[in-house]
Amino acid sequence: MEQTMSRSLFDEVMVPCYAPMEMIPVRGEGASVWDQQGKHYIDFAGGIAVSCLGHAHPAMVNALTEQANKLWHLSNVMTNEPALALAKRLTEISFAEKVFFANSGAEANEAALKLARRIAFEKHGAEKSEIIAFSQGFHGRTFFTVTVGGQAAYSDGFGPKPQDVTHLDYNDLAALEAHISDKTCAVMMEPLQGEGGIITPSDAFVQGVRALCDKHDALLIFDEVQTGNGRTGHFYAYQGQGVTPDILTTAKSLGGGFPIGAMLTTSALAAHMKVGTHGSTYGGNPLACAVANAVIDVVSTDEVLAGVKVRETWFREGLGKINEKYQLFSEIRGQGLLLGGALNDAWQGRARDILIAAGQEGLLVLVAGPNVVRFTPSLVISQQEVEQGLERLERAIASLAV
Repeated sequence: MEQTMSRSLFDEVMVPCYAPMEMIPVRGEGASVWDQQGKHYIDFAGGIAVSCLGHAHPAMVNALTEQANKLWHLSNVMTNEPALALAKRLTEISFAEKVFFANSGAEANEAALKLARRIAFEKHGAEKSEIIAFSQGFHGRTFFTVTVGGQAAYSDGFGPKPQDVTHLDYNDLAALEAHISDKTCAVMMEPLQGEGGIITPSDAFVQGVRALCDKHDALLIFDEVQTGNGRTGHFYAYQGQGVTPDILTTAKSLGGGFPIGAMLTTSALAAHMKVGTHGSTYGGNPLACAVANAVIDVVSTDEVLAGVKVRETWFREGLGKINEKYQLFSEIRGQGLLLGGALNDAWQGRARDILIAAGQEGLLVLVAGPNVVRFTPSLVISQQEVEQGLERLERAIASLAV
């Protein structure tokens, strides 16, 4: 007898490290999702900045279907055509000359951190090992990346952590200048903090970090897992900040929903990752790379990248009108379609309440901490879908404002 796939089954069979909503989505198209009961939702979450072309985009479906009839998997003893094509595209669209494929942002960041430590060790010796990162950062859930991420709630309680990791305040160039030294091997940062509350750095901070890394022969690692692949209106956020990192990591939107991650760097730096120093069973998987190639074909167009800024305006104007009526946001933060509504003093701690109420009204949103409502929709979401979603958000807020 077939078992009903109910929300209660999650509690029965799944490790309880998540607390999913009661609804279970079963179908998606564009920026729309339907649950088991046929209820319609507008998706302003995009799988946490993953579904950059929405659900079931024809370009992605066609790429996956075509590749699925050819070749699914090879070991890294061989390469494959989709992986080579994708690596070529990524080097053409960025500063990079070399690419390493992984399955996620955490794995891409793990590779970046290992590469930075390996370079410092081989060029300078074991004493140059410090990694500087920033408080409230997020770089993944492996033990190394969660330690480098600046949120103790995610890294504490698992025993001794990887050593020689320092956290400083984001956007505080003076603090970095006072601390960084010739023992620092790398500085890792998000060009716009996501999980930490949608915090945009000043141009002076980003450019100052680059200059200090140069001064101390430290590598600059940009974690563009959330900001990359068109999310800010540039294909990569660094392209709008007047700096170039030494290593860049990308994932989430790269596959549009199919798991894939990548580390990008220069030929000179990549040379330190000799045969056998690092690897991934599924990295460069033909299915994933075929889909990612299709995603880049669409996202990298001038039409889509310019459209991100247009859609940002739709969101800012719509959220501003809601705020005029209900007075809940102190500001709308972020860039492109990585936006956060920061709650004011009267609404402190209620971001998740808004997420739940929005879900009840048929809208999917996210949070970035207890005081920021996060919006990371499809980069090609229609104006009608934005307006419909904002109407549902207003109803949700109204239900909480009573």
